[in-house]
Amino acid sequence: MSRLTVGIDVGGTFTDFVAYDPEAKEVTVWKNLSTPANPTDGVLQGLKQLTDSIRNLRLGTTVATNAILERRGARVGYVTTKGFRDVPFIQRGNRKFHYDASWVKPKPLMKRRDCFELDERMLASGAVHKPIDTAEVEAMAAEIAARGGIEAIAVNLLFSYVTPDHEIAVRDILAKALPDVPVSISYEVLPKWKEYERASTTIADAFVKPIVSRYLNDLGTRLKERGGVENVAIIKSNGGEMTTDAAAASPIHMTVSGPTGGVVAARHIAAQLDVGNLVTFDMGGTSTDCSTVVDGQESFTTNFEIEFGVPIQVPMIDIRTIGAGGGSIAWIDKGGMLRVGPQSAGANPGPACYGFGGTQPTVTDANVILGRISPENFLGGTMALDMAKARAAMQTIAEPLGLGVEETALAVLRIVTNNMTGALRSVLTERGLDPRDFALLAFGGAGPLHVADLMGEASIPTGVVPNHPGQFSAFGFIMTDARVDLERTVQMTSSRFDLDRANEVMSQLVGDALCNLKAQGYEQGLSVSRTLELRYLGQNYELEVPVEFETFDAETVQKAWATFHDLHKARFGFNIPREVIEVITFKVTAVSVRETPHLPTLPKASGNPEPTAHRQVHYDDGAMQAAVFDRASLGDGAVIEGPALIEEPASVTVLRPDQTLTVDSHGNLIIRNR
Repeated sequence: MSRLTVGIDVGGTFTDFVAYDPEAKEVTVWKNLSTPANPTDGVLQGLKQLTDSIRNLRLGTTVATNAILERRGARVGYVTTKGFRDVPFIQRGNRKFHYDASWVKPKPLMKRRDCFELDERMLASGAVHKPIDTAEVEAMAAEIAARGGIEAIAVNLLFSYVTPDHEIAVRDILAKALPDVPVSISYEVLPKWKEYERASTTIADAFVKPIVSRYLNDLGTRLKERGGVENVAIIKSNGGEMTTDAAAASPIHMTVSGPTGGVVAARHIAAQLDVGNLVTFDMGGTSTDCSTVVDGQESFTTNFEIEFGVPIQVPMIDIRTIGAGGGSIAWIDKGGMLRVGPQSAGANPGPACYGFGGTQPTVTDANVILGRISPENFLGGTMALDMAKARAAMQTIAEPLGLGVEETALAVLRIVTNNMTGALRSVLTERGLDPRDFALLAFGGAGPLHVADLMGEASIPTGVVPNHPGQFSAFGFIMTDARVDLERTVQMTSSRFDLDRANEVMSQLVGDALCNLKAQGYEQGLSVSRTLELRYLGQNYELEVPVEFETFDAETVQKAWATFHDLHKARFGFNIPREVIEVITFKVTAVSVRETPHLPTLPKASGNPEPTAHRQVHYDDGAMQAAVFDRASLGDGAVIEGPALIEEPASVTVLRPDQTLTVDSHGNLIIRNR
């Protein structure tokens, strides 16, 4: 019996599954509706399809993200240095809307009454100004216990990223006095400068810890009852995997767990196609996620906000999300204008055409009305859609707009295309990247439906629809490696660079990262990369500079400065070779490379493919007969002229009349404008 590797992506509408059989070198994909009340129910329901044992199960989940977005995490006690209790509430000086007097800045993830101060002080140099008072910490722990209701604690003491001794002492005392209350300390969560960012990230980690722990415990218990699962891993925001124990200890690393799989898989697609630059377009039932692969590598960031003013600065793949999905609801605002999203029908009740009680029109309803989705062939025919209910829902907004149902459905698609174009611009043109240098990789259940329209709007010349687009993020999970990213702020300058201190910090980060992997059982294929965050003295933002050497010395450090000057000129168009460079952060990434699937290529196509049917499809230029093709029947080199539809169980690729599609040897669909 084969031992499978299984990737599971728990989304807002569907839970996607991909199973890879390493012996047969075959991939099986399927999906079922998500169960928002208890996501584990949907996971277990989907696993009933498998009879083989599972060697590795890799799960991407939005449990941590949803807990923060919906403000339903734990009640957090915040512990900080005396005089700094209000940092999480003061936040930053910037505003989301400069001229909106009614705008209210978001509240932190805890209450001021649950803040505690300790009369201790560490200096920026790392020297102790006022030592920790053990009796004071014990008294604080007793007060927390007596008060009751606090479910997690976040500890963020001044300059702990330089010397963590006080935070570690507080953690140990609290763990002994309050054994049932999890503790997050900023040195372990985010040992970087900038007090508010460090506080916000540490509080968020504590905020989701109890929820994530309960979720993972329930998942582990139920998988054990099911049997046949050897190893379970959780996908991190950086695209790597970690054990469930590591996830429970550091749940903040799960913040954008689900969408990362598609970007990891995109890197493999870029290598397949020999294309250096891809922009990913992942449109699901609830949201659309966009990211980039530049020169064959994912883009990473620590500049992430779960909502405006609430930063979470752990290393993660740079993904931009908007509320535009198949379940996005079309509505009319107070001014009589048609709008789409960000509200979503989700999985329950879902789009009106699902027949689960939804009555509001959605993007999926529009695609059904326009003939792009066949009501009889949704999810490979396993789920019938109700055209009458889709039309009835669309009529509720068509009538006040004075339009026909089809006209309104087209208007809905134009608006959602415009919304998604904005998301693509945020990851391309806003970063100085030219869309004409990229190919658009479309996946998610709804991505292939919209790629043809989006190519023109975003000025991207080539579109790519990979195999299994409806489960592509889950497909990426079976390709992930175990990965640990560690960083630490240690301020120096090029004029006063301490070689011994730099080597000590970098060596410690490398050792900690490798120990972290080995403690989780990842000991094969280990590799380490190092980077520095540098800037000219006086600048506000840093550039990440790769360090291609293991030890800092007089010669290698000069190479680092030269690399920074070159990168600065490439990014900003100028550099200042004689200016002092400021070192901000040391970074280390340790990776345990896992086995990736090896899939056979397609047989050569024998002539032009034959359509399985024709049906009327509405485009901007009017209704026309489009040829319908079964994707499974397409061979290497097959060419299809638009208008056409290429159907598969979890999605449909729409081809406009002015476009041509070619199938490559790996089964990817390549779309180009004629």
